[in-house]
Amino acid sequence: MPFSKLGLSEKVLAAVKTAGYPNPTPIQEQAIPHVLARRDVLGIAQTGTGKTAAFVLPMLTMLEKGRARARMPRTLILEPTRELAAQVEESFDKYGKNHKLNVALIIGGVSFDDQDGKLMRGVDVLIATPGRLLDHSERGRLLMSGVELLVIDEADRMLDMGFIPDIERICKLVPFTRQTLFFTATMPPEIQRITEQFLHNPVKVEVSRPATTVDAILQQLVKTGREPHDKRDTLRRTIRAADNFKNAIIFCNRKREVAQLHRSLVRHGFNAVALHGDLDQSARTAALDSFRNGESKLLIASDVAARGLDIPDVSHVFNFDVPHHADDYVHRIGRTGRAGKTGTAYTIVGPGDGKAVAEIEKLIGQSIAWAEPPAGAPVHAETQDEAREPRREGRGGPRNRHRGHRNESRGPREERVTPDRTHAPQIQAPQAHVPPPQVQSPRREQRQPAPVARIEEARHRPSNAPAREPADHGNDHLPAFLLRPVRGKA
Repeated sequence: MPFSKLGLSEKVLAAVKTAGYPNPTPIQEQAIPHVLARRDVLGIAQTGTGKTAAFVLPMLTMLEKGRARARMPRTLILEPTRELAAQVEESFDKYGKNHKLNVALIIGGVSFDDQDGKLMRGVDVLIATPGRLLDHSERGRLLMSGVELLVIDEADRMLDMGFIPDIERICKLVPFTRQTLFFTATMPPEIQRITEQFLHNPVKVEVSRPATTVDAILQQLVKTGREPHDKRDTLRRTIRAADNFKNAIIFCNRKREVAQLHRSLVRHGFNAVALHGDLDQSARTAALDSFRNGESKLLIASDVAARGLDIPDVSHVFNFDVPHHADDYVHRIGRTGRAGKTGTAYTIVGPGDGKAVAEIEKLIGQSIAWAEPPAGAPVHAETQDEAREPRREGRGGPRNRHRGHRNESRGPREERVTPDRTHAPQIQAPQAHVPPPQVQSPRREQRQPAPVARIEEARHRPSNAPAREPADHGNDHLPAFLLRPVRGKA
């Protein structure tokens, strides 16, 4: 079905034709008519299927009527990251070039005053991250009572980043009669609860089974050693040995690991840039532009780049760390194999990653093949067995198994013999108890009080009387100051 059959305006159709898109994707074909009919839409589709255009194109058609008012946006689009928000703004610039609409981007890392100036002029489309949007609302610079259409994009990513409480607050600030478009790639229970709470009789549009991977992506596991430098060595060798390599995104679980890996790759002569949440907005934008333009061949990133970023021609994806959540694996490898092209995704697996690999294979419904380790790469012998049978090993994987064999060869713990204990202790008959002699310490003896009679005698002794030699009475010893003569009245 062509775009002309979906009910879009002439201005939008002209922009789509100029962009070179002859036919809509399945999610666009099914969602756009319902959006134009003012229905709530629940869209479920894997990454790279054109979800952004599925709500941008009908919004442009609907916004041709009406005008914006100061500090009261007409439509609101919520995105989990700054990069996704900026990407949606680019879509409005591309498809809305025939429209005169005010589009504002409200994200962190940008001056409040500049954003406030845009809101004051009136906004037709407000694209925002939840945290910065609530900051403007709490400062009284933004009123959301005029929002007619609310779009919640990448909702499962919102859940992972802890934005669900903010989403609930924002949904209570916009009018109850709004139209809501809800797009997600997966449907965990918490997302299901949110859809039931804030969507009114939605139309469910699902173009693929949740958490599935594209067939055009070749997925492989690569064994590595236990130490961090082993993983870095394996990654470098795998990149050099990769077939049809053009560029790649390398994913790490933590921001600190992104920075460390970036320094390591640059030190070994790779042209790489880093992208993670601690960078300011200008550095993040520069890194993405460098990778998109082909100036940098490697982009090392955290999961901030795993969802929705439109980088159309990525040949390879490397999971330097196996993701903690199986859903993240689907989004990571979805950065390659886009727009009908093929791609390759490598996941570096070390000892201890077996359980995470098993969860990924369970989610995607298929086993991931093992690739031959590159020549000279450090490989741990237990990695593949552990990844295939993580649950039978118990906690700790194969390490406990080998430890158990070692214990069995040594025998039970109570039968072990140490060099200091070569014989069992002899058992003797009990003997009669003899109390030990009581010995009092000299210091304790000195603290015994003197008899009252001796004190009185010392006080009434004449001053000219010779000092009395203290007798050795054992416990009756007096301190020297008590034996000094006392002068009486003449």
